[in-house]
Amino acid sequence: MPSILISALDFAIPVLIVIFIGLFGTAVLIELGLMQRLSRFASPIFRFTNLPDTCASSFVVSMGSTVAANTMVVNFRDSGCINNREAVLCAVMNSTPAYVREIFTYQIPIVLPALGPVVGGFYVMVFIVTAIVKVVTVVVLSKLLLKKNPCKFEETVTEKKVTLREAVVRSLRKNKKLFIKISMVYLAMTTLVFYLRDRGAFEVFSVLPLADIFGIPPESIVPLTSFVASPILGISLLGPMLSDNGISPLQAMIVLMLGSMFMLPIFSIRTLLPRYISIFGARTGTGIVTFSTGISVLVRFVILLVLLSMAD
Repeated sequence: MPSILISALDFAIPVLIVIFIGLFGTAVLIELGLMQRLSRFASPIFRFTNLPDTCASSFVVSMGSTVAANTMVVNFRDSGCINNREAVLCAVMNSTPAYVREIFTYQIPIVLPALGPVVGGFYVMVFIVTAIVKVVTVVVLSKLLLKKNPCKFEETVTEKKVTLREAVVRSLRKNKKLFIKISMVYLAMTTLVFYLRDRGAFEVFSVLPLADIFGIPPESIVPLTSFVASPILGISLLGPMLSDNGISPLQAMIVLMLGSMFMLPIFSIRTLLPRYISIFGARTGTGIVTFSTGISVLVRFVILLVLLSMAD
């Protein structure tokens, strides 16, 4: 048990540092009156939704940090500026810039060289399609479920200009309790996940029996199973099989879709769920992760069906 606690702290502390910077950094921007100006950059996208302008502010911040953006959303919700349903859609929208960042930090430097332009380019396309589907889903749901909310988050606007020192002090005073709450919940959830993993709870997601069902060569079982545990490892194993013609590009695409369909729920439970629950609370955080992960899995399932129809 002590080793699990050490591993959980090892994993959680860097994340909590990012949450601290995001929470207090964005609060300082709000105190300085800068968030209204930032929201203008995202207004073209949000013009098609019924989400309030406050969500546009957090979306701009999410281009740099999803955690920072979501701590803003919590502040908006807790202030009464937005309701819980709007907070969920804002959070899902805030998850989309991560796909763009990942193209430059993961897809181009790792996936494309390992899998080549055809299969690697296909995998990049899946990420882009997923981001587009999420944005479209949020737009449609906001139109169906929400009425236009004119609320603008109250920023500190006074005749006397707020100094950076004053903004930092106010930020710390207003958000200290929220950060402590987030830290305690996140540490508890992370420890639980590490404990379950140590007990082998995630092994129920084994994908070995599926290889035969989907007509994948027996040798692809290793990269398929490895992908569920580590996408980079799975891709590294799949690359040589492609170059040696041990597996066709179409079969490699099927392996990627199968592997990611099983990897995403595990990744969400292990990484996203503790983070979102610590920020939004158990019910809302679980709802956001389930909704967002469900869209990602659904996109891959539809693409998998297309690939399987091409393989027949």
